[in-house]
Amino acid sequence: MSNWNLPHTFEFEGRYVKYGIKGQGEPLVLVHGTPWSSFNLRHLIRELSCHYKVYYFDLLGYGDSDKSNADVSLGIQNKLLDALVEYWQLESPYIVGHDFGGTTVLRNHLLDNRDYRKIVVIDPVALSPWGSPFFKHIEKYESAFSGVPDYIHAAIVEAYIKTAAYQKLEQETIDGILAPWIGDQGKSAFYRQIAQADSKFTDEFQDKFADVNAPVLILWGEEDQWIPCEQAYLLQSKIEGSKLVTVPSTGHLVIEENPVMLAKEIRDFFEN
Repeated sequence: MSNWNLPHTFEFEGRYVKYGIKGQGEPLVLVHGTPWSSFNLRHLIRELSCHYKVYYFDLLGYGDSDKSNADVSLGIQNKLLDALVEYWQLESPYIVGHDFGGTTVLRNHLLDNRDYRKIVVIDPVALSPWGSPFFKHIEKYESAFSGVPDYIHAAIVEAYIKTAAYQKLEQETIDGILAPWIGDQGKSAFYRQIAQADSKFTDEFQDKFADVNAPVLILWGEEDQWIPCEQAYLLQSKIEGSKLVTVPSTGHLVIEENPVMLAKEIRDFFEN
C-alpha cells in the first residue's frame, strides 16, 4: 500500500508475516479482521501508541503478508498470533481485535490458553453460526470469481467494503483497503480468505466462554449491518463480567468511523 507499510518481517511456518511496533509503555497487541489489514488500525495505532507500546501485523493472506495459495483460515491465525506474542516475548499483554481479529484473539485465549492482561473485541465474529450468502457463493465458485477482469473485481470489493460502514468512507480509505487485493495475487487472495471462512472455527469455542480469565470489553457499532448489534448483548451475556459499549452512528467498520471514541474507551478500560 502506497502510504502504509510494515517494516519488520517474521517467518511463520515458512511464510512471511509483516509487522510493526510503535510507541513506548505497556505492550498492546492489535489484530485486524477481514477484508481489512493493519492499515485499518492506523487511527487506533496513532491514538494508542502515545500511551502504550503497540504491536500490529498483517494476518496471513492479508495486507503485506504472505498471499500464497495456502491456509489463511481462522484455524491458522490464532497459531500465528500465539507465535508472534512468543517471538515478541510479551507476557500477558493487552490485546484488541476487530472482526476476525476478535475471533483470533478469542481462539488464542480459549484454545491456545494464551494469557492476556485485558481483552478488547470490536464487532467480533464470535457467535456461531455466521456467514453471508456472499461468502457461501464465493466458497462455491471461488475459481470463477478469481478469474474476473480486474476492473470488475475492484468494483466487487469496493461495493462490498462500503456495506461495512454506516458513514461514507473517504476515497483515500477505500483505496487503502483495496490496495492489497489488487493484482493477480491480491485478487486470488481476496476470494481465498472468504472461501476458507467457516463457522466451524467459532464452533470450537462456543462452549468455552466461561473459561475467559481476563477482563473483557466489547465495543460495537450500533448500525453494524454485517453483525447486528443484538449479537453484542448476546456475547456480553456469555462472558461473565464483560463490559459492553455501543458506538452510535457507526457500522461494522467502526475502527474507521469513530477511532477517537474507541481509543478513549480502550484506554479507560485498561487503566481502570
